[in-house]
Amino acid sequence: MGITATQSVPATKGLVLHRAFLYDLLLWFLSRGNECKMREKALRLARVSEREKVLDIGCGTGTLAIAAKRHVGERGMVCGVDASPQMLARAIKKGHKAGLNIDFRNAAVEALPFPDSQFDVVMSTLMLHHLPAKLREECVREVRRVLKPGGRLLIIDFGPPEAHQKSIIDHFHHHGHASLPSMIDLVQRAGMEVVESGAVGISNLNYVYAAAR
Repeated sequence: MGITATQSVPATKGLVLHRAFLYDLLLWFLSRGNECKMREKALRLARVSEREKVLDIGCGTGTLAIAAKRHVGERGMVCGVDASPQMLARAIKKGHKAGLNIDFRNAAVEALPFPDSQFDVVMSTLMLHHLPAKLREECVREVRRVLKPGGRLLIIDFGPPEAHQKSIIDHFHHHGHASLPSMIDLVQRAGMEVVESGAVGISNLNYVYAAAR
């Protein structure tokens, strides 16, 4: 199958989640049962297509990576990285069950285990807010390094709630936020051009779609 992961936890200053089964349940609950809709929206926003090479950073239990593999087909490639062996174990199990060839790796987003200019698309969904400010910069610079010239980055993350308008997600979400202006600034300072940005249309999620120069 070509699905691999090591069991050591890489050194990272970001928050690492380990309770894989509970994480899946929480995502389902927080998305109000619309997790599948959110995955498909992410793939559309990233313009993922056949034969492309896609990297999902902070891939968690692998649901987006699996959906991406179905889009790119047999001639495409999908990799997923996460700092949690527990998350990756569940991702690998899901990949085997789906009969898909996905390369899952235990790695930190600030030190991606890939050569330069490898991927057409990199996706980061609901991960950036787990990183402190300096680490966010390191992460996006690493993304720029592994993207091919003209490659694309999609970031989807929680924006800060408006005053007196907290959603159900905000009652459970205590790890920080990634405002839309801050995400735009991050990708621009890493040498990428923002093509599109705005609200995802699900709760207080925002996205930035950018291209490597």
